[in-house]
Amino acid sequence: MKTYVFPKSFLMGCVTILILSCSKIPKKIEYPETDLRNASLIPKPLKVVPTNSAFGLDAKTAIYTAQTDSEFEKVGQFLASKIAFQLDLTVPVNTAESETVERIIFINRTETLDSDAPEAYQLYIKNDSILLNARSAAGAFRGVQTLRQLIPEQSNDTLTTQPMWLIPSGKIDDAPNFEYRGAMLDVARHFFTVDQVKRYIDQLAYYKFNAFHMHLTDDQGWRLEIKSWPKLTEVGAQSEVGGGPGGFYTQEEFKDIVAYAAERHIEVIPEVDMPGHTNAANLSYPIFHAKGKAETPRVRTDMKVGYSSFDAYKDTVYAFLDDVVREISEISPSPYFHIGGDESHATPKKDYIHFIEKVEKIVQKHGKRSIGWNEIAQADISPSTVGQLWNEPESALKAAERGSKIIISPAKKIYLDMKYDTLSKHGLNWAAYIPVDDAYNWDPETYVKGLPKESILGIEAPLWSETISNSEELEYLAFPRVIGYAELGWTPAEQRDWEDYKSRLAGQLPYLQRNNINFYRSPLVVWEE
Repeated sequence: MKTYVFPKSFLMGCVTILILSCSKIPKKIEYPETDLRNASLIPKPLKVVPTNSAFGLDAKTAIYTAQTDSEFEKVGQFLASKIAFQLDLTVPVNTAESETVERIIFINRTETLDSDAPEAYQLYIKNDSILLNARSAAGAFRGVQTLRQLIPEQSNDTLTTQPMWLIPSGKIDDAPNFEYRGAMLDVARHFFTVDQVKRYIDQLAYYKFNAFHMHLTDDQGWRLEIKSWPKLTEVGAQSEVGGGPGGFYTQEEFKDIVAYAAERHIEVIPEVDMPGHTNAANLSYPIFHAKGKAETPRVRTDMKVGYSSFDAYKDTVYAFLDDVVREISEISPSPYFHIGGDESHATPKKDYIHFIEKVEKIVQKHGKRSIGWNEIAQADISPSTVGQLWNEPESALKAAERGSKIIISPAKKIYLDMKYDTLSKHGLNWAAYIPVDDAYNWDPETYVKGLPKESILGIEAPLWSETISNSEELEYLAFPRVIGYAELGWTPAEQRDWEDYKSRLAGQLPYLQRNNINFYRSPLVVWEE
């Protein structure tokens, strides 16, 4: 009888029975020598210890999960689905007959990890077992992404009578540097369908992002159904940059996106940008329009900014926003609600401050914490409100001094809509050209001089959509830069190195090609076919 040796927590319940009841002895396999340190893992894990052998993933492998936790079982099912997609190999989850199982992957819930981070995990890879330890399903899910990156494209058909994919053996201890690792998609300048949004969420999940910020409203379009104010979508959703048809999400569609992201342990953060960037809302309901320096609402298909504003002193505006925040909060489980606040050039400063302070209280009333672009630091914001830095480091410092956490998103370093260079097919260059090496070679922890790390919630890579309208164009601007931003959010600065990263980035080519991702082939990287 084959003997399996695992930590005590592993030998529990029906898993123990399945493992110990194996009736035939598997033939000993002579695995080739491997080095886990050579794997092209992104983000780079905290600690990797190779043991120079391998685990053979094949038709005799089964996945088991913590029996008392349905969320861990969902993680196991997710892994099995991705293995089936990549390898056309069916790996059962918590259902395999013991006679057919010779190797197992066990996803275990434990409190005994070196890191206290909720998303921390450990991987122990041996010849006949892979043990993934995590204290939360989110941590287990992050560990599964590492495991997915370790599965080779090609099987080794010389070791057994059936295909076997060799995963290098060893131990990985890992945890994120920042608790918030986000990406933003602007669906207001150009509308993206539910399926296009889900596709991007899937890609972000592979690289351990945990937040997806949706910029739902702007001058060119209002993209989410608000049942108490139907003209927002009847009128305000029917346009976009360039004169396209626009579009919007019903509340059911938005809930579907939120649920899809949650299955990948990503929270969706909705944004209603205000008091500027509000032309579409004002066009739908002209009573909200501020007049003064603000331009008369009309259908906007250009890329101009800074000309629209809500009226900061109309009770109707705040009654409307109370309904908007309430309806969105009811279908959004994220603790955050993004209130925008950027580029409100048509709003006088005193009106702007009054508006932000009023809206912050509305958000709090509905049980959410506000996030706002760095301009909101002009107001007397609550310490619970998060500032998002895009262009004024002094604003981030001012907000942090009041106790606010800061999301680091400097336009000249992390805006995915910036061109790579003068030859880029899509994008803009008002902030900078951002080639792949410049995207990677900076440190969010030291970007704002004098801002302590404990004041940094994390980083976010925004993708504004003035020049893109479909997944192919989105992916051209996002990839491969967003992969580097994943590492900036996860891996400490002392473990990041451009030359090492560049090599690992080239190793992502099979994933990018397998999923038909239209990435930009930076000449700075040797993309081996």
